[in-house]
Amino acid sequence: MSEFLSDMGQKKDQLKKMIKLLHDGADVNEMKQIFKKEFGNVMPHQISMLEEELIKEGMPAEEVHRLCQLHIDLFRESIDAGKVDVPDGHPLYILYTEHSRILEFAQQLVENATKLMDTHDSALFARVQQLVEFFKESSVHYVREENVLFPILEKYGVTQPPKIMWMEHDNIREIEKQIYTTADALAKNITKELSHTLQTLAIRLSETLADHFYKENNILFPTSYKFFNEDDWKLVKQEFDDIGYMSYSPVTQKEKLKSAEARLDADTIEFETGNLTLQQLSSMLDTLPVDFTFIDKDDVVRYFNNAPDRIFVRSKAVIGRTVQNCHPDKSIHVVNRLLDEMKQGKRDKAEFWITLNGRLIYITYYAVRKNGEYIGCLEVTQDITDIQKITGQKRLLD
Repeated sequence: MSEFLSDMGQKKDQLKKMIKLLHDGADVNEMKQIFKKEFGNVMPHQISMLEEELIKEGMPAEEVHRLCQLHIDLFRESIDAGKVDVPDGHPLYILYTEHSRILEFAQQLVENATKLMDTHDSALFARVQQLVEFFKESSVHYVREENVLFPILEKYGVTQPPKIMWMEHDNIREIEKQIYTTADALAKNITKELSHTLQTLAIRLSETLADHFYKENNILFPTSYKFFNEDDWKLVKQEFDDIGYMSYSPVTQKEKLKSAEARLDADTIEFETGNLTLQQLSSMLDTLPVDFTFIDKDDVVRYFNNAPDRIFVRSKAVIGRTVQNCHPDKSIHVVNRLLDEMKQGKRDKAEFWITLNGRLIYITYYAVRKNGEYIGCLEVTQDITDIQKITGQKRLLD
């Protein structure tokens, strides 16, 4: 990296020359060979840094885009170089294929946004809107990795790569969020300025995805394949099916069906205030219209319920995982502070509320104590949008 930074000025000049040659109609295949020779050992995010510098210096973004298309095409040729050979339907096959489709959509978004700057065509924007919807769908791809693949990797002692990948997921989400905002503005008024903003964001997303997918395809996934056993992969596939897929994921409808529920022990559990069978207790907790997650005194996730219309995705792979590893690095300090205060007896409850997809979500953390001793923390999440609308009284059954 230090060598790259010290050589940045020279590399930038090389990019300028290549952009001029492309502008003048140079042969694309010849340019690919030159690019491969000059930038073969430079990662996409580093090239992206240089391109952003060129735009800041006044070079038109559409000119820089010519080079972006060239290096993404080249990178696409090498992005699958380290892929492991897995059969159709294998979780890694699903992830690999989704990467290819998402990257393809990113390039199409760049191309359509570039054309939109000149034509302002509503039919062209309809394709942009369709691509935006594809990216909104892709959120489940990252959720599957974070909630299923990462916890099992951590079980085998592979902790840092998942943390880095999760941070990059957050970066991807932030870029996508800006794209959605720009697309909403374009839906009201298609202007060259907004189209240019969309193009710039689309280029950034395309390059970020190429860089990220390269790391996952050639490092993270082969590492998973090395460590995971057959039972691990069965669990991964089951959890993938439970969380769900995109419309363009390489799976059949049958594969999306929920797996059968585990058989519950019928023995009676005695409580101070009564008794329930395990099946009754489990079904009761799953019926409540709130999400429960319990973390023990050692900060390990021990249980979550399968509430109807669950708000936040939970995977069985998180069971036995420390709660810190269930959050991105940027929020771990808040989690630790909350748990520390509960353990020290300084706090018994913490309340938060957020707006999610137009719904008001109320999140509460309770310190769970027995005879004054801290034994864990209970997270309770509830959609209170409709509850807030209640007025007057209702005494009769409809």
